[in-house]
Amino acid sequence: MNGTPLKLRERAYESFTERLLSREIRPGQFISQRELVELTGLPLGAIRELIPRLEAEGLITTVPQRGMQVAHVDLSLIRNAYQFRLFLETQATALFAHARSDSAVAGLRSSHERIIARAEAGERETLIADAEATDRSLHEAVIDHLDNEIISNAFRVNWIKIRLIRQNETRLYADLVIPVMRDHLKVIEAIERKDAEGAVAAMAFHINQARSRAINIE
Repeated sequence: MNGTPLKLRERAYESFTERLLSREIRPGQFISQRELVELTGLPLGAIRELIPRLEAEGLITTVPQRGMQVAHVDLSLIRNAYQFRLFLETQATALFAHARSDSAVAGLRSSHERIIARAEAGERETLIADAEATDRSLHEAVIDHLDNEIISNAFRVNWIKIRLIRQNETRLYADLVIPVMRDHLKVIEAIERKDAEGAVAAMAFHINQARSRAINIE
């Protein structure tokens, strides 16, 4: 009995974020609780309990006399989201370089090299989706090795915002696959050498490149 409301809240959150990332719910859109009920198929009670979490995470804002507005992709969001990534991931990368698992790093190298080989061979089917999953795998490995639930949760909320920014014409398109994977390989190579300073520099370069692309298009 006690677990049912929690499951409903989690289902409501997952449903909201899935629809946000699939563009059924659009950045900047005004939306009502009733509309969320219709979109998610979940009861009003679960939606009402969901709202404070979305507000706390910055995914919606309550605008007086207008209702709830979904996070808008603008210059402020881009700067804030990427600055958060820069602070969080560079520090995590430095620690990961000292405490990484050889087998885990080898797996990361292998998956990145496979994506590059597929891109160089001209493959297109599922390449972008697989490249995006590989992209995220490195960042999650760096963060999750900290074994800190607060940091991991904050990273994942920020990643949702990064996904929204990428959807605003900055997704990992085919012409970016090889450069992004090679940026990652520079991070991985430094980690393999246990070169924390080099890994941090490579990660910072990678994040700053992504931020620049987003700002230029925005």
